Amino acid sequence: MKNPLMIWFALAMLEATAISNPVTVGLKFDAIVASDGTGTYTNIQSAVATITDHGTNWFNILVKPGIYGGQIIIPKGKSHIRIVGEEMENTVFTWPYNVSDRKSVSTVPFDPGMVIEGNDFCMENLTIENSTGDRGQALALMANGDRASFNHCRILGWQDTLMINNGRDYFTNCYIAGRVDFIYGSATAVFDHCEIHSRNGGHVTAASTPPEKPFGFAFLDCKLTGDSMPWVNPTNKTTTTNFTKKAFADLGRPWRAYANVTYIRCEMGNHIKPEGWNNWRNPTNELTARFAEYQSTGPGANPTARVKWAKQLTFDEAKMITPADILRGSDGWSPSP
Repeated sequence: MKNPLMIWFALAMLEATAISNPVTVGLKFDAIVASDGTGTYTNIQSAVATITDHGTNWFNILVKPGIYGGQIIIPKGKSHIRIVGEEMENTVFTWPYNVSDRKSVSTVPFDPGMVIEGNDFCMENLTIENSTGDRGQALALMANGDRASFNHCRILGWQDTLMINNGRDYFTNCYIAGRVDFIYGSATAVFDHCEIHSRNGGHVTAASTPPEKPFGFAFLDCKLTGDSMPWVNPTNKTTTTNFTKKAFADLGRPWRAYANVTYIRCEMGNHIKPEGWNNWRNPTNELTARFAEYQSTGPGANPTARVKWAKQLTFDEAKMITPADILRGSDGWSPSP
């Protein structure tokens, strides 16, 4: 058992130094996670296990810099959890498996590195990565709860990096990287002033928005970037010319027929295809998919070349698409920045 005096001292020191990190200003932390044993816990899962089920007060966890391996699961009964990293680039939750690596022992579909099932969740100032590389579906993060917010985070992978389902999610000032369908799912989500980085080609989104939901994924004032070097396949074979040319990405394809994805005032790099969107080899999807843009800029913005079944919004239509309009729901949720 840890020395209670050491735990008290760690918490006291944290309160004294929290003001140096803008993300932690005003927060009082209930737990400190440090891989070197200088905190109250050495991993996130141990800290989460101590939280009372169905709590209504925020439980704040500070994570010290370090590389943290192992799967992290926030169960449905755990709510109002805030996890804050001390240094975004040096506080890393990492997971080295794809969907096939651990089929016999995986307890969660798709076997993500981090799974959020509980409602009212907040994560700030850290990195979540799947380090498998370019070898199939490999999730860094799956969020299935409602009212989740992510501020100043990096979410890194290749295929299926970020799966968001069911509820409402808010991402602000985040960096999200992947190659194929790397932001996908049925959630209603806002990406506000984020950088969305395509690892040389593929599909940015694969939404499965239910037809009754008015909003799926909305990218507001985001920057879409892509790799400058040609893509090389995982076996490093370059005999096929496709592997030595710069690959291009599209803005999304419909995982389900009524996929809803909108880009508003986004700066798009030259990796974005002129046609913009993909019907997932099914022309019928063109009749139902809800894909739209408004005032895209940059070399990847090309409204006249976009597919005819996607929409260019008017000013009046675009002004109704704000974080508040998208996320408030029947409970009036307003995510914290």
